[in-house]
Amino acid sequence: MIEIHAVRAVLTDIEGTTSSLAFVKDVLFPYARRALPAFMREHEPEVAEITAEIATMTGRTALSAAETTEILLQWMDEDRKITPLKTLQGLIWDEGFASGELQGHMYEDAVRGLRNWHASGLPLYVYSSGSVAAQKLLFSHTAYGDLLPLFAGHFDTTTGSKLAASSYAKIADSLRLPPSSIVFLSDHSGEIHAAATAGMHTALLTRTDTGTGTGDFARSFDEITLRV
Repeated sequence: MIEIHAVRAVLTDIEGTTSSLAFVKDVLFPYARRALPAFMREHEPEVAEITAEIATMTGRTALSAAETTEILLQWMDEDRKITPLKTLQGLIWDEGFASGELQGHMYEDAVRGLRNWHASGLPLYVYSSGSVAAQKLLFSHTAYGDLLPLFAGHFDTTTGSKLAASSYAKIADSLRLPPSSIVFLSDHSGEIHAAATAGMHTALLTRTDTGTGTGDFARSFDEITLRV
């Protein structure tokens, strides 16, 4: 059990925290990988700006759709946390959610906890390596309905690395709150360490039966009590 006092905002990760890591790795990522080549061919004008950004990042003057696709597939295989890749994945998932092929997974205890904290007046925010667009798709298409209204804001890799304390300091600054009044929830010990270094309260989610956490950790949102 974790009990944290003097909380004025909640910042939560997604993968392994509110949602199954397996859903992201076994459903969303493979879906994006399968759909990427056709998406790049069919939406070449719409993704021209992203293609140009990738060309700059790779030191090229220009890239064809096929070349861009090859680079993106390599980044996917390497699980790179790169903003243009995350943006394109979000665009592809948008089509999948809109068609009904995809539905966002949410842990029941996470839905319960988020709803309770929102009802108590705590503002909720998301910080994920997935793009803001992808975050919104996930939360707006769940078996529990549209959960997007629960959140007051979203942060992604454009803020900075989730393993850097400076990213959490930047988020606190943008919320105009002292870090000590924010609690960050994640299943990743490195992210927890970075947030704690920035001065935030933290709660490590360790959902597997065999997993263990260092310091305070919880098996579910039901084991986390937040006091205003």
